[in-house]
Amino acid sequence: MNALRFCLNDRWLEFSGIAPSTTLLRYLRDTQRLTGTKEGCAEGDCGACTVVVVEKDVEGKPSFRAVNSCLLLLPMLHGKRIYTVEALNSAEGLHPAQAALVEHAGSQCGYCTPGVVMSLFEAAYRTDLDEPWKLDAALCGNLCRCTGYRSIRDAAKQVAGSCPKDRFSDQLAGAAPGPMQLTYSAGPQRFVTPGSLGELWDVLEANPAARLVMGGTDLGLEITKRYAEPALLVSLEALEPLRGIREQPDGTAWLGAATFLTDVEAWSRGKLPPLERMLRYFGARQVKNRATVGGNLCTASPIGDLAPVLLALGARFVLASRAGERRVPAEEFFLAYRKTALGPREVLAAVEVPPLPPGARASSYKVSKRREMDISTVSAAFFVQLDDGGRVTAARLAYGGMAATPARSRSAERVLVGNPWGLETVTAAANELTRDFTPLTDHRGSAAYRLLVARNLLRGFHDETAGTPVPRLPHPHTATAHVGGGGA
Repeated sequence: MNALRFCLNDRWLEFSGIAPSTTLLRYLRDTQRLTGTKEGCAEGDCGACTVVVVEKDVEGKPSFRAVNSCLLLLPMLHGKRIYTVEALNSAEGLHPAQAALVEHAGSQCGYCTPGVVMSLFEAAYRTDLDEPWKLDAALCGNLCRCTGYRSIRDAAKQVAGSCPKDRFSDQLAGAAPGPMQLTYSAGPQRFVTPGSLGELWDVLEANPAARLVMGGTDLGLEITKRYAEPALLVSLEALEPLRGIREQPDGTAWLGAATFLTDVEAWSRGKLPPLERMLRYFGARQVKNRATVGGNLCTASPIGDLAPVLLALGARFVLASRAGERRVPAEEFFLAYRKTALGPREVLAAVEVPPLPPGARASSYKVSKRREMDISTVSAAFFVQLDDGGRVTAARLAYGGMAATPARSRSAERVLVGNPWGLETVTAAANELTRDFTPLTDHRGSAAYRLLVARNLLRGFHDETAGTPVPRLPHPHTATAHVGGGGA
């Protein structure tokens, strides 16, 4: 069908003729005149444009997800339910999220307030807010330059996890997202959402230059900042074989490439702390509610946050095409700057992560100018395995931001293997990093700074894992680099 259809604030709409590269934000404001949703940064940093979309979680259950409407293209919403702040208007009075913000004086100029309200709206219906840091994480994607953040946080404490029994909870219970299969065009642009892998292979064979997209958090920036108008986008969002998380009999975790990072983060809690730590500061919840495993990896950015963790954990990447599947080690996937091992008409289907063996020490770190909502200056993930005598039998030391691709330091690993796991050995290994990396100087940091940080992260890893071999982040915490105490 050459028409888009979705439910906006309880009203099903069907339309055509609007360019596929139109963002939800622009549609809401320019076409629907729903101006409660604001444009601030147009890049997913400020949260002023936050709306809520009903998505399926990894168990297939519908859930409210706060997302940045400035990064979502209209065809990505086909078959879904969307709520803006106007949906909360009711003769019955304020929604609990609104009432809490009023009660705690959490708004002044009001520009950011609708986005804050919609993040609080999502938090109100969540049932997983069982740790203090999750409240911070629910709001870290919303900036407010007028009001003290304590007022907003107090409002969040009041409403988060309250699960009000109202028309929204009733709608959610029966809100199974509709079919997303779509072939849509307007002018010179096309957007295709195949409903099966067979349809995907057909589209790719007929259009070898098509661009694949899933969450759109990277593509959205090209459209809002560079005014790109892609000729053909092929979305993987309707392909169930690429979604979900499965634990295999041998303990290996199968992470579907089209799985949202919010779900991966929730799954990794307690099961794979190095992955959980990196995802904590990957981005705001609005971003992680759309960003996917495959999207982050296939951009092949040298500062992509997932890659170092998967390199250190010894992951394998499952590549799929009409001919079948093939598996490549994580270190063989990144070939050069922004270039991967994916062949023509081939997609990343999943990532397989083996379980941590007994005697392993593993963790991950992200260093950036801001704690949240920032790009890594240097990221790192480390894995070492020790024998009963405390000697290193295996080591994988992976870094991002140090080269044209995420990469392991083979020279430092060779120094570690066969030697006692102690500060002297770790210091010697850290000094070998210059053999593998010649980092660039840019506005995020100088080459010398990056090398110093990379060395210190390895030393910090030694200290932090002395008490807890595979530490989680403690609370409160100021960064992923935490030395002393070992975590919770």
